[in-house]
Amino acid sequence: MKKLSLFVVLAISFANPVFAANRGGVASSADPRATAAGAEILAKGGSAADAAMAMMLALTVVEPQSSGIGGGGFLVHYDAQGAKVSTINGRETAPAAATAARFTDANGQPIPFLQAFPGGKSVGVPGNIRLMAETHRKWGKLKWAEIFKPAIRLAEKGFTVNSTLESRLGTIEKLWTDFKPAQSIYWVNGKPAKAGTKLRNPDLAKTLKLIAKKGPDGFYSGTIANSIVNSVTKSPVSPGDMTLQDLAVYKAKEQDAVCGAYRIYVICGMAPPSSGATTVLQILGTLERFDLKALGKDDLKSWYLIGQAMQLAYADREKYLGDADFTDVPVAGLIDRTYLTERSALIDSEKARTTYPAGNPPGALPRTAALSGEVAGTTHFSATDAKGNIANMTSTIEGPFGSQLVASGFFLNNELTDFTFAPEKEGMPVANRVEGGKRPLSSMAPTIVFNREGKPVLALGSAGGKRIIMHVTKTLIGAIDFGLPLDQAIALPNIYFGGGALLVEEKTKLADMAQALANFGQTVKPTDLGSKVNGLQLVAEKWTGAADPRSEGNAIAVDAKGKQTVIDGDGTKEAAPTASVG
Repeated sequence: MKKLSLFVVLAISFANPVFAANRGGVASSADPRATAAGAEILAKGGSAADAAMAMMLALTVVEPQSSGIGGGGFLVHYDAQGAKVSTINGRETAPAAATAARFTDANGQPIPFLQAFPGGKSVGVPGNIRLMAETHRKWGKLKWAEIFKPAIRLAEKGFTVNSTLESRLGTIEKLWTDFKPAQSIYWVNGKPAKAGTKLRNPDLAKTLKLIAKKGPDGFYSGTIANSIVNSVTKSPVSPGDMTLQDLAVYKAKEQDAVCGAYRIYVICGMAPPSSGATTVLQILGTLERFDLKALGKDDLKSWYLIGQAMQLAYADREKYLGDADFTDVPVAGLIDRTYLTERSALIDSEKARTTYPAGNPPGALPRTAALSGEVAGTTHFSATDAKGNIANMTSTIEGPFGSQLVASGFFLNNELTDFTFAPEKEGMPVANRVEGGKRPLSSMAPTIVFNREGKPVLALGSAGGKRIIMHVTKTLIGAIDFGLPLDQAIALPNIYFGGGALLVEEKTKLADMAQALANFGQTVKPTDLGSKVNGLQLVAEKWTGAADPRSEGNAIAVDAKGKQTVIDGDGTKEAAPTASVG
């Protein structure tokens, strides 16, 4: 294996032996019904990739506010036989007709987000089904149609509205005056469905059956494609310009992983247009000179240092990150060890900075920073199988219910609002400006961690918009530096920043220490920083799963005989019925 000092490892391969762990596999997601779908596939002998795709489809049904086949995602996969990490970019693309002025007014000024996201102009070409097809082609074990069965069953026979879906429906209620197709599925007697209500989605069941029969072309052409284009171009609000050709030419892309060393570990994630791996590695690399293990999770200094490193890394994110097919992104420079040592030197261990400027990483072209927006939506799910393969995916339709537009029973994303609305700043083009065929910048950060022997020991990711990076980073620090089991690392308080303040999760021990933390010199504000982290951890040569206690998610371990053990968000375990294989 190459020395860990080689900070970027592309298409990384580790010479570790294949190992058998938890022979049936483990699935983890933000909704127990999606986790059960993944466990069902594992019980049938499916691969980790099969199980992850089954969860993606099931989440389309039961978590429509967050993700689904009308959106896109990023997958990080570990092939145990070849000891190789691969990634697939299923991020949505802007229609060919899109221009840099898409989200500006007549005076060239950015329009408000609340004006931009509903309707057709915000919809990018969905990528999840092409991602699924590529994933299945490379690593699938069961037949394509088999993976669709749990989701079809949920859509056809019905699912129960949970408290999260009830809350999101209530939040969006007034907006849906203009979106009757959405009302027809999720409203009952003229009002948003309440928790406990059983809903069916026959149009979505029909759609899933068609894709199961015809493959991905059944989505990107024909009836479903026409439905997508009609919804976008005939939207009652901000009609868009997507064409059948835009759908027909869409491709999911296999990309090299971005990997870097932290302590004795190697951490791998997605390349641009995801900013996840680069920013996570920047934060960790900037912190590496500090002994966080000695400080521990209960020391204010730990959280102060994390906050300082976070704000410096995000400054670089805003200035340099975008779709590398359209703009030069200095990935190697951003995570170069010498550069990160320089960035770390900007942190005073006793006094907070007053500004957090972007740096000048090696290989960077002149550029100006401009804020991009991401809504705190999205979902994450992870699976490992009998052979030790890992499929780790973050999936999204952006904000709650995406664009609010429905096509063939599923919501279409509002992913194009992840572009920076202002195409220029200070006379220079913005890296993340809108362009036809371009993929918007994302904070999704599906991550796999390897130990010094090259063996995978963690796989995780989160929802949360731009906060995703920090939810993942905090969890990594909890597991690696603080030595916590994954469930306890996930449960650590969340931290972020905004409005000139350091934001800490309300109703936590960190919030109780807000005033003491402010003594370092930065305003500290307790606020709602909810998260949905899901993941896997190797413990004593066996994989276990974990879910965020803030969510309704869980994990399910499946043994060689198909017996299931449910692992709830608080870490408790209970036996579950053998997965249905019908």
